[in-house]
Amino acid sequence: MRRDTTPSVKFTYEDVVHFPDDGKRHELIDGEHYVTPSPNTKHQVVSMNLTRAFLLYLEHHPIGYILAAPFDVVFSALDVVEPDLLYISRERRQILTDQHVRGAPDLVVEIVSPGTRKTDEVTKRKLYERFGVREYWVVDPELDIVKVYRRAEDAFARVAELSVEHEDVLTTPLLPGWSVALTEIFASPV
Repeated sequence: MRRDTTPSVKFTYEDVVHFPDDGKRHELIDGEHYVTPSPNTKHQVVSMNLTRAFLLYLEHHPIGYILAAPFDVVFSALDVVEPDLLYISRERRQILTDQHVRGAPDLVVEIVSPGTRKTDEVTKRKLYERFGVREYWVVDPELDIVKVYRRAEDAFARVAELSVEHEDVLTTPLLPGWSVALTEIFASPV
């Protein structure tokens, strides 16, 4: 992930809307511009595997909405990101607009790419914590692990680090009865 190198300039959501459609992910964190190239094959496979698990559950339990990148989450004029996946409960659907999400999703999922590890694990984790995301997952296709952070009062607590090696299963209290084995998440056809 490359940051714009103009530190004195603070970009806003209005600027992002006017960026060229170049196939890259453009995000703002505290007005700093982050640019990420399109993801690799394993990243996309993991994203689709997770999306499928969510959609199968939500088809039978219509308690919310799952959305995938590219889709803006606007926390403020200076904080706009495109998580790989996000979940919004039906009770909080008012934050979902025709153009983007305005506010904190219940669950945010970032799938780590080689160039995004520090941003996903530190910078975005702090951003999601600050704006009230209830749960945050860092999914690592290189190591076949998932780190789960849940809100405990005003901060995130890392409640689990799951791995394929330990044959772990991912669950969340946000989706009662939902579970998926990490072997399914990281299964790759290539």
